[in-house]
Amino acid sequence: MDIIKALLTEMENEAVTTRKMLALVPDDRLDWSPHPKSMSLKQLATHIAEIPSWVVIAVDHDELDFNAGSYQPAPVSSNADLLALFDQSYQAGHDALSRLSESNLDTPWIMRGGDVVYLDTTKYGMVRHAFAQTIHHRAQLGVFLRLLDIAIPGSYGPSADEMGG
Repeated sequence: MDIIKALLTEMENEAVTTRKMLALVPDDRLDWSPHPKSMSLKQLATHIAEIPSWVVIAVDHDELDFNAGSYQPAPVSSNADLLALFDQSYQAGHDALSRLSESNLDTPWIMRGGDVVYLDTTKYGMVRHAFAQTIHHRAQLGVFLRLLDIAIPGSYGPSADEMGG
């Protein structure tokens, strides 16, 4: 089995669903949050749009230390900005995954905040983690959209909205 090819196919398939969900984020509700402890719709959607670029970090580096950088979320002020960010992030991640050799899949990879290790895995594990994070946060976005009474597209089959429910 060609693992890289399988990962690319999965990434491509998930991107279609993710883009459909991100396309529904309304410009006039970006600052909305369902709860004070929740991210705003803008924060959540921006995070989802950026996750495919994590694959670049997995491929090109052996570690991510949150304490070593000055990460700032990409500026997003409209749905058009959000979709452009996602498209750019997806293309960068897809390109990186395309150039990853199967022999490097088992290379150790660490996510940390200084001395605190959040994830100790391999490059393969980090790519899978990025996919899982996309699916996880996309489900959160579905809840946010549902609470805003926005019809939700299906992810792995039709949604209740698509079924007329």
